[in-house]
Amino acid sequence: MQNLTSRYNYIYNANVILGEHQQELTESYADNYDEILPVYISPEKYDIFSTNQAASLPAMDEIIKKARVILLEKSYGNYVDESYLLLGKANFYKQSYFNATEYFDYTAKTFPTNTKSYIQALDWKARSLMQLSKYSEAALVLDTLSIAIADTKINKADPLATIAQIYIHQRMATEAIGALKEAISAHPTGAEKIRWTYILAQLSEQQENYPEALAYYRKVEKSNAPFEMYFNANLNRIKLNAFMSGVKLNKQDQLLALLKDDKNEDYHDQVYYQVAETYARDGDFDQAKKYYNLSVRNSTKNAYQKGLSYLRIADLNFKHFRDYRGAKLYYDSTANTLPRTYPGYELILKKNQNLQYLTDRYQVISWEDTLQSIAKLPEPERLAKINLLANPVIEPVKATESYTANPLNPFPTGNDGRSKNTNTSSGFYFANANAIGTGFNDFKKKWGNRKLENNWRQSIRSSAQETIQDINKNYSNNGKIAGNTDSVVAVAPDSASKVKALTASVPLTPELLAKSDQKIIDAYHEIANFYLQELNDPKEAAEVYQILLDRYPNNNRLASIYYGMFLVNKTLDPAKAEVYKNKVLTEFASSTYAKTILDPSFSLRQSEMETVVNKQYNDLFEWYEKKDFAAVIQQADEVLKTNPANYLAPQFAYLKAIAIGRTSHVDLLITEFEKINTSFPEDKLIVPLVKEHLAYINEHLEGFKKRPIALIDFDPNEPKFFGQQFPVVASTKNPATETKPGQPAKETEQPKAVVPTTVKEVIPEKPVAPVKVVGIFSTAVSRIYYYVVHVSDASLTLSSSRFGIGQFNRGNYAENNLRHQLTEFDNDQLIFVGNFGTFDDAKTYAEEINPQLKQIMKVPANLYKSFIISKENFEKLSSKDILDKYLEFYKNNY
Repeated sequence: MQNLTSRYNYIYNANVILGEHQQELTESYADNYDEILPVYISPEKYDIFSTNQAASLPAMDEIIKKARVILLEKSYGNYVDESYLLLGKANFYKQSYFNATEYFDYTAKTFPTNTKSYIQALDWKARSLMQLSKYSEAALVLDTLSIAIADTKINKADPLATIAQIYIHQRMATEAIGALKEAISAHPTGAEKIRWTYILAQLSEQQENYPEALAYYRKVEKSNAPFEMYFNANLNRIKLNAFMSGVKLNKQDQLLALLKDDKNEDYHDQVYYQVAETYARDGDFDQAKKYYNLSVRNSTKNAYQKGLSYLRIADLNFKHFRDYRGAKLYYDSTANTLPRTYPGYELILKKNQNLQYLTDRYQVISWEDTLQSIAKLPEPERLAKINLLANPVIEPVKATESYTANPLNPFPTGNDGRSKNTNTSSGFYFANANAIGTGFNDFKKKWGNRKLENNWRQSIRSSAQETIQDINKNYSNNGKIAGNTDSVVAVAPDSASKVKALTASVPLTPELLAKSDQKIIDAYHEIANFYLQELNDPKEAAEVYQILLDRYPNNNRLASIYYGMFLVNKTLDPAKAEVYKNKVLTEFASSTYAKTILDPSFSLRQSEMETVVNKQYNDLFEWYEKKDFAAVIQQADEVLKTNPANYLAPQFAYLKAIAIGRTSHVDLLITEFEKINTSFPEDKLIVPLVKEHLAYINEHLEGFKKRPIALIDFDPNEPKFFGQQFPVVASTKNPATETKPGQPAKETEQPKAVVPTTVKEVIPEKPVAPVKVVGIFSTAVSRIYYYVVHVSDASLTLSSSRFGIGQFNRGNYAENNLRHQLTEFDNDQLIFVGNFGTFDDAKTYAEEINPQLKQIMKVPANLYKSFIISKENFEKLSSKDILDKYLEFYKNNY
């Protein structure tokens, strides 16, 4: 009786509910055809370390209730094992994967002789572990599962599909293809067979086995596949046919012919994207950009596709058109559109942040040009223009009924007094309170509580938006700008304040005009230097230098500009380079630039040995930047053999190790890193960094060993060499001793100082020292401090020195998201590191890095010094004279 009632009253009904839920999940799941499809449909992953509770699903709760009745009241029957399996599956679909894993594990251990239940338990246990991202543990379970299904006649399709899924995750395409072929031959359902055939086509295409991929895509086309899968199979078939035939004519026409079919209306963006890809592959970048833009414009529902098109346009602007401002805008859009789980998302953000430097300076130029044009207007027109800027005309939005905006609930709902008299029977959407309430709830589910403002969709603001928001925050109650009075003016809180601030910023006097001109000069100079030193683009640097010379032929940066034009034209135009060389030597004969031209080693004369070693390292670093890794290895070996005790020996060994990692298997890289640890036990710059590298490699050793080359540049499909870094929230915990989720505790590592990136609330234990003001500088407490290295020679290239600072930060402050940047004066360069929340945090950092500066800075010790400065004081530094005044102020007050 227990068997009868268990089977037909509980097990059968529970399986019906489970089947219906699986069907609903399949129908609602949105496949991303730009990536390898998942072999089976699982619930969307959530952050297992967040406070989110498992989803509440009444259907799954009903299954759990039925399974528990069997365990409690019908334990003498033959369906106890199936009850535990049902409990595991219900918890799996509720995303309670830890519980699911325990149920499946218990079933496998308790019923090993029941082959069907044993295989199901192992299969679903592996799936649960993969949902928890515990792939190494899942692989061990699947090893056992492979042995269990080897000699059984039970349906092997699902277990083989699970094995294929972990192979796909491990990027083992060949093994995944073999497992999927076996799974298809094991008689799966029709829908599963079609899906797995499409995945076989994707994997074969990834393996560049185009004939086999083409055959699988054709099978999908001829099958009863869902329309979206059919469309993508057709699209890929056309693409592969064109690629395999080698015919450049008409392949775009074949793709564009798909636009004529009305059924493909929602997929026009994908068609245009594939057309753009074919043009990009042929090197026709203008046409590629045109069709990528068409893909963006025609994107109606596929945000992922839109993000990919933005990314391609950004890369074209960056790599081929050298339009860095345009690239910045498209990287902004890419970051806002693609999900954070997209492979290479962090690389996109990094490019975006680097281009922020250029964008900020172009904005300064644009704003100062605007203010100068206003200053040239007659007074009535000037006032009108200022009023227009302060109060831009906004076309009113026509509406049948207006109401006060509520930031947390911008739409009227049935509970809102503003909609009480609404005619709910009307067919008009905004006259139906129930429809509006449902819409608002759906909005909150997708977007959360968004403030009613422009660009509310964006979780990451563009550079222009950030600039406006930051300036708005700096306004005080009387409408003046807090901090630096030279800041760019934006929209103030009220009309009078806006007009007042704008009027004060217009350069109406010769002094204000000279100051405005200097801002433009400095911005152009910094842009040109950034193109030359950071982006390695001498052509673009030469254009910006020339613009600066044309606009301001007698500016105060001439020595630096002439020297820069000499450098950029060495390869572009040697005759022109000779002209600028002579200008430096005749007009600025006593400058460091002239002395450097006459004697390139001028700046390194103080110590003959250090000069030699520094030059050897800088030469080696130049080869490293050019990615000539064979030369790096050879020259590093020569230096370490002839002068093994030189003070930069660990850094030579490190560059050699990285070069080996770029050309050899991970085993050789590990050997080189271990040599560094044993050869330089007292080193505090390189050894901590190497230990971090080894820890990361050991954590991901399985993946590294599958690579023919240990370190691969710019491959978003490969695991990153460095762990992903995030800003550290200010806390009393020590980041060096705090254990991350999923990582073993570190027992032997010494505590490191905390350098918070956010402002922490300080409760002083003693009276706050009075603020001292000397000239333009002040000791007032700031929210941001910088650690600065001042190099008193603008002709030196500091790439290797900045690389050394980066090494120190990654080895000692990896979790603090510290950044370092470069700014220049006529004969001085400043490397500043930040952001630090308090002066004491910056001081702690200085105490740790200062003893290492000799190894970090590849210039003589008499040419550099370090100090700490608040953001407000730093913004006032504009020349060598003002810098010297601050150094005196710093010496007397700190």
